[in-house]
Amino acid sequence: MKSSSMSWPSLDVFGLVVSLLFGFIASTSVAQTYTRTDFNCNTEGCNPQYPATLAQGRDGHLYGTMPKGGTSTVGTFFSVNLNGSTPAITVPYTFDGTHGLTPFSGVTLGIDGNFYGTTNGGGLNLRGTIFKIIPGMPATITTLYNFRGSAGTSCPTSGRPDGGNPYGAPILGADLNYYGSTSRGTAYKITAGGQFAALCSASTLVPFGSKAPVIQASNGYFYGTSTAGNGTVFRFSTSGATIILHPFNGKDGSTPNAPVLQASDGNLYGTTATDLVNASGEVFRLSPGGTFSILHAFDRNAEFSQGFSPAAGLIEATDGKLYGSTQYGGDPGCGPFGKGCGVLFVITKSGTFSVLHTFHLGEPSQPQATQMQHTNGKIYGLVNGPNYSDGGAVYSLDVGLKKFAFLMTKSGKSGQTVEILGNALTGTTSVKFGSGAASFTVISDTYLTANVPASGTTGFISVVTPSATLTSSKIYKVIPSITSFNPPSGPVGTQVTITGSGLTQVSRVTFGGVKATVFTINSATQVTAIVPVGATTGKIGVTTPGGSVNSSGIFTVI
Repeated sequence: MKSSSMSWPSLDVFGLVVSLLFGFIASTSVAQTYTRTDFNCNTEGCNPQYPATLAQGRDGHLYGTMPKGGTSTVGTFFSVNLNGSTPAITVPYTFDGTHGLTPFSGVTLGIDGNFYGTTNGGGLNLRGTIFKIIPGMPATITTLYNFRGSAGTSCPTSGRPDGGNPYGAPILGADLNYYGSTSRGTAYKITAGGQFAALCSASTLVPFGSKAPVIQASNGYFYGTSTAGNGTVFRFSTSGATIILHPFNGKDGSTPNAPVLQASDGNLYGTTATDLVNASGEVFRLSPGGTFSILHAFDRNAEFSQGFSPAAGLIEATDGKLYGSTQYGGDPGCGPFGKGCGVLFVITKSGTFSVLHTFHLGEPSQPQATQMQHTNGKIYGLVNGPNYSDGGAVYSLDVGLKKFAFLMTKSGKSGQTVEILGNALTGTTSVKFGSGAASFTVISDTYLTANVPASGTTGFISVVTPSATLTSSKIYKVIPSITSFNPPSGPVGTQVTITGSGLTQVSRVTFGGVKATVFTINSATQVTAIVPVGATTGKIGVTTPGGSVNSSGIFTVI
């Protein structure tokens, strides 16, 4: 195991040289620092392939899986210590076949602090598993589900196929269950306790060839990619209703191995590894409704300056830019058949593209794993060994982004507990949900919990520590609630006092579905509204940026 560190200045001069050699002017990039820590294949694992998701634990360490190597040769669950102590890499668990083997997935941090992932093979039926790992040294593994491997183009009401041979890790849904898809054509839901359900019906098309984890968008739907044919982006609901949102035709890209992401503008972004135009791949944008556009097409004629064939997906970092990697291109003296060993890049949502790091001969390279941003602001990812099947490495890319707070959940009502990951949290003096101050408990220097306050507003969560104020990377939606109203009945023109929580941002009040034209926000827990003309007997409703809610009781219009 070894570490190396290289500072890479602006690529302006490099871009000019490349343009003279290859007729392409590379985009300008800012200074950044690239470092890496190498894996020992025999003990720590090797050959990280897509999706190889990295997760930040409550302790601030990085966690993931290697599909090969380790003392058993069939894969490992590893931890990377980022505080500078040795050893930098530890292996809390080595897969044994009984609990699965070849874990391509990486892991997802659960709401319970445990890690969830899949194995592509092994297990009771040799079709892979879904597992839960309790961190520790050694870690404790539980097989939540053994895939049977049945597959099909429909999902009957009985004998539902479970697919099998998954690649991606299940992701944590808004309902705190876990969701995923398999390479053999089934989307699924599983609880932390192991209750498994295939999500499909006889009337819907089941996605095939899914090798990437799914995501849950702000509209509640799940989105994923399939490599069947030229590939697709598909969508399914919690009930399993599935549609093909975009079928690739080859000219607009093909082979989307990586997951999509939903960026802060609401659109989905992703990559394809190739296409029928120049076989170099692309970065694409897709609206949740299915409107498709190519954001950046990798140019085969410029492949050695900008890279080509992105196997990994994209992340949106806290600067609002999209970061990714290509498996090939870059240094023409590197890689199989002189294809190059890949690059790390950044692209804006308007399509401005820059190379941040070029991989060279003799170093771990050819990344297939999608990156992640740690709460320390740095970007991390996995790369293969110099000969592709060697140990590989975990790398960090520091582009000067600030530390931030990461939220395990994205919405909740007053009183609910929110788990927050961060850095240097000891001594925290304040946690606010928008403008509302919350009660909180610091568990460790990298983990705290906070309770959604009644005065909380939809917006970013801020955490004031002795060294900095950390802002959450995502907006938290405070869901309003109605606990009571008074009087319970009255004619049009009656003033009604509505009591609840999260009412500071109320933008709409309804009586039996009819909008009140006059209402006043008295406090975070109280709104008064005048029963409008046309109101009918029914529930009272309020709407805020955090959502809409109706009263449990009925207001009677006299």
